[in-house]
Amino acid sequence: MKRLNFLLSLTNNDNDYQQEQAAAAEKTARSLGVDLKIIHANNDSIAQSQQLLESVQGPVSLKPDAILFEPAGGTGFPQVARAAAAAGIGWVALNYDGDYIPRLRSEFKVPIFCISSDHEEVGEIQGKQFAALLPQGGSLLYIEGPANSSASKERTAGMNRTKPANIHVKSMRANWTEESSYKTVTSWLRLRTSQETRIDLVGAQDDSMAMGARKAFGEIAPADRERWLNIPLTGCDGMPKTGQAWVRSGLLAATIYIRPNADLALEMLTESMRNGAPLPERKVTASESIPTLTDLSLARKKALAARR
Repeated sequence: MKRLNFLLSLTNNDNDYQQEQAAAAEKTARSLGVDLKIIHANNDSIAQSQQLLESVQGPVSLKPDAILFEPAGGTGFPQVARAAAAAGIGWVALNYDGDYIPRLRSEFKVPIFCISSDHEEVGEIQGKQFAALLPQGGSLLYIEGPANSSASKERTAGMNRTKPANIHVKSMRANWTEESSYKTVTSWLRLRTSQETRIDLVGAQDDSMAMGARKAFGEIAPADRERWLNIPLTGCDGMPKTGQAWVRSGLLAATIYIRPNADLALEMLTESMRNGAPLPERKVTASESIPTLTDLSLARKKALAARR
């Protein structure tokens, strides 16, 4: 039997979730006995599109049996997807719901599907975390992902559905990395309006972006630094060695565990290609609050009581 060969395209190599995606995929590829090449787009959707197209149009001997990709921008590259399917290459979108997937599945026999966490559910959980951390309401500094990211849009929509009306939001954007958040928050802190704005909680759509905000707070003038560093921070992704560890150490008040899915996608692809197992059009994975919402609420009440 031919040894299967897959290509995995990730958005960057600076984000802890993307790093975990790569590590989980590599481990699974080894256990399945398949070849896996991983490339990174450096958060550039144009570069990612070119990388994927080159793999589709390259020599037959180098073409992968399937491409798995997490989009660096707001597009799922439908033209590249069609070219891949026409060339007999499977196509799997990670953390992106491509509306073109159903049509391609009806036209081509190669494996085509998408697998994602429910980003609106992630946002809903985060909105409930905000409610637990600010039981009396307050002001939230909310660090979103890029404006063209469907995951960012869906998380914001979910958060707004469950956030209490007495929590007022100040939003800004970063690019899923600690450094991008650090620069964004640092620029905002230089504005006079930031010093006149009361912030009770920082919520980021990514753990590394939350830590970027904390890094920026640590560089504020000494007279105000302690006040900013005492503001609770929350994030998303909840990887064991980063987000979950930061919650245990107290650097983050909460996170949301979003399981990597590149490994699950590889398992599904391999089973389908080797044994003809049917593939769903869309597979959704569940997310969970860390700590639980109940524990988070209790911990916050104890902290507030201790200050009185």
